[in-house]
Amino acid sequence: MRSAYKKKDLAFKNLSYTLALLVIFISLAMLVVLLVMSYPAIQKFGVINFIFSDAWNPVKKVFGGATAIYGTLITTLLALIFAIPTSLGIGIFLSQICPDKLKRAFSLAIELLASIPSIIYGMWGLFTLAPIMRNYIEPFLQRVFLPIPVVGLLFRGTPLGIDLLTSGLILSIMIIPFIASISRDTFDLVPKELIESAYGMGATKWEVIKDVILPYSKVGVISGIIIATGRALGETMAVAFVLGNDHTIHLSLLKSSTTISVALANEFTEADFRLYLASLFYLALILYVMSFTALGIAKFLLRRYSK
Repeated sequence: MRSAYKKKDLAFKNLSYTLALLVIFISLAMLVVLLVMSYPAIQKFGVINFIFSDAWNPVKKVFGGATAIYGTLITTLLALIFAIPTSLGIGIFLSQICPDKLKRAFSLAIELLASIPSIIYGMWGLFTLAPIMRNYIEPFLQRVFLPIPVVGLLFRGTPLGIDLLTSGLILSIMIIPFIASISRDTFDLVPKELIESAYGMGATKWEVIKDVILPYSKVGVISGIIIATGRALGETMAVAFVLGNDHTIHLSLLKSSTTISVALANEFTEADFRLYLASLFYLALILYVMSFTALGIAKFLLRRYSK
């Protein structure tokens, strides 16, 4: 009987190892395919020249990834700037302030946002959000910020609603459920003894949230931000609707641009010669490396703050 149990344990252990190795194998296989397919572009343009060149002209067979990389980083940064404070506020409200009878309804509403397909976000962004941004919000931002030196450069141009700012806003709405849900669950895990001790010492609710709950939950909050960053970096359909596909770097947030994923989605079917296709695979390889770099930085921060 004991021998039979040992055999089952050994079989389960081997199955677990196999599945874990399968994940590593798939990741490496994807990396190898990207390297092989992008090799002609790597050989032609090199690494530094491709990353820092904003030239993208299929007619002249000249390609550079700077604009797509810039668009990816800016839209992701804008999304995190909008989403992090909003999500933390939602998480604090749901875990500390919301009445119990309403908590389930609010939590369900937040989680439903994560289940909406990205193409619906894109259509809503194009037909609803973009006109609101074009007619009301962006003209207002221009009136406020254009007279301010340096800051005004970010709001120059004709408001069209199809731009970096609208794309960042759409992305932020898409990633809010990830950060908010994980933050709420993490805040709920704070020991009641710690919270009650703080209240017993005369701390206000704000002081308890700021000095007890947020520091105790920082690892969980960072984990939520990591997952959200990965989603924002690779999002395609929603951004494609409201960003345009302009391979020009603009400092203004009210200009159209492109991201790596949008460029891949829009141009893959048009890549009718080898160097064009290889350049698109080169962009995909860069996105792959960016995702792993973001994950590596996040793992480092998690290890540092969890001590």
